Amino acid sequence: MPKTILVTGASSGFGRLICDTLKRAGHTVYASMRDTIGKNLDHARTLRNQGLHVVDLDVTQTQSIDAAVTEIVSAEGQIDVLINNAGVASAGVSEAFSNEQVADLFDVNVLGVHRVTRAVLPTMRLHGKGLVVNIGSILGRVTFPFFGIYGASKFAVEALSDSYRYELSQLGIDVCLIQPSAYPTQMYASAAQPSDHKTVGEYGEVGKIPAAMFEQFMSMLSSENAPNPQDIADAVSSVVAQPSGARPARVVVGASFGADAVNAATAPLQMEAVKALGLGHLTVFKTRQSKS
Repeated sequence: MPKTILVTGASSGFGRLICDTLKRAGHTVYASMRDTIGKNLDHARTLRNQGLHVVDLDVTQTQSIDAAVTEIVSAEGQIDVLINNAGVASAGVSEAFSNEQVADLFDVNVLGVHRVTRAVLPTMRLHGKGLVVNIGSILGRVTFPFFGIYGASKFAVEALSDSYRYELSQLGIDVCLIQPSAYPTQMYASAAQPSDHKTVGEYGEVGKIPAAMFEQFMSMLSSENAPNPQDIADAVSSVVAQPSGARPARVVVGASFGADAVNAATAPLQMEAVKALGLGHLTVFKTRQSKS
């Protein structure tokens, strides 16, 4: 059944592929991005030419988010699916990132997810159905040296996704987390580097590791055997197509580096923790009568 879908961070990378894939599947897709009349004018024009709806949405600005959601609900009556894809990356000596750099990254990757979800949930609750898909990372489960700041934000998205899943389980709303491995997208190519070069230098040979590591990383992602970002779009499309309540909590896409094992080991422990709180019923999805 066709759905109305909002995708954040849709100008390029995973977001753009997700939009294209969901549109081909017959859904009404709203591709969102910031500055559609400036920096992203060409991206917005291209997507519109492909038959996608485009809305201006900055995940760091509540007013922008509310305006976009209002526009979509006014046109379509509801939002069936939210894909929280917008995100930024970072790589380097953790100590050398300024407080402002860390705050900016969390503003997009964590607060942005919460802001947009919070704006969309009222219409989902009203209709007693919906799906929230958060694009996380395997780095929200396993830690790579020098990716700690980015990984910390994705660990936070793990916690948000779980908590929202429990809290919304009785309201007819699914929450699913996609955990991609490394893929060749603009996000990784433009990953933030530490601004405190003096501190990086004080790390000596260790401080040189991130540059060499990132060079090898980018070389791998540009090779003929590089993974295809379409994998993520296909995974999202598959989750959207599945029945409510039957969707997996998490889907690892690409090389897992052990993230799938962490998922498997953590799931029963997490289940027991919730049951120990006397909240076991929140682990069982409850379908509600749709009001639409």
